[in-house]
Amino acid sequence: MSEQLRLMAVHAHPDDESSKGAATMAKYVAEGHRVRVVTCTGGERGSILNPKLAHETAILDDMASYRRREMAAAAEALGIEHVWLGFVDSGLPEGDPPPPLPEGCFALVPLEEAVEALVREVRSFRPHVMTTYNENGGYPHPDHIRCHEISVAAYHAAADPEQFPDAGPAWEVSKLYYGVGFPVDRIRAISAAMEERGLVSPFEEWLERASRRPQRTVTTRIRCEQYFERRDEALRAHATQIDPDGFFFEVPRDIEREVWPWEQFELAHSRVPVELPEDDLFAGLRRLVA
Repeated sequence: MSEQLRLMAVHAHPDDESSKGAATMAKYVAEGHRVRVVTCTGGERGSILNPKLAHETAILDDMASYRRREMAAAAEALGIEHVWLGFVDSGLPEGDPPPPLPEGCFALVPLEEAVEALVREVRSFRPHVMTTYNENGGYPHPDHIRCHEISVAAYHAAADPEQFPDAGPAWEVSKLYYGVGFPVDRIRAISAAMEERGLVSPFEEWLERASRRPQRTVTTRIRCEQYFERRDEALRAHATQIDPDGFFFEVPRDIEREVWPWEQFELAHSRVPVELPEDDLFAGLRRLVA
């Protein structure tokens, strides 16, 4: 019997795991592999984005507890394991110029401290593959950018026994990927299919913004349309963050499954030989691990 493969996804806040690569994670869980999400912060400074809950003062008074419960429900929906890295949400600074970040938040914690915490998790779980955000954070939230920084640093440091020797025996992660969430070709394909059926695409503004951004290099497409319902269940579990009547759920799932049945990734680092493009995050590893 082959060894169970292990995937670790590193995210900044609770709910990020459900909007970025969730169907891929559910697919690998269904195949019998272990998937663990590491959430860097508790999302304590998040706003209530669901208009139906916008005036619930009890939630605002105890956002941290609500988000913990939401994360537990999302993890159950996806079948994944979950750990908190334990840092405090930095919030999204708004204004011109933006205000300073709050003292003690994740984005201001010394990099070495955050890297050591993640290295400890990597060496404990011993993933074959890690996923995280690109250098822009997917979008420029300070916690997403710091999440990228510590993930790349931990990918390298976890393999070096001389770095953070108290964080457990060294472990070499074979591959590191960045998620590619809303590429312009995906938005165009879904929008065109909806318009062909006489429906109004909710992505017009997204398409305009996405067309102006440099496009990432997609190296890996994971076919996972059978798990879109699991993804949606996990998203809805984050009730403070997701409007169940919002734009994301306006796309009929039969259209999405037909024209865009994938989630996409960009291979950032690999310690095993690869042939691109790939259709499996564990490509190049299955025989080695067997």
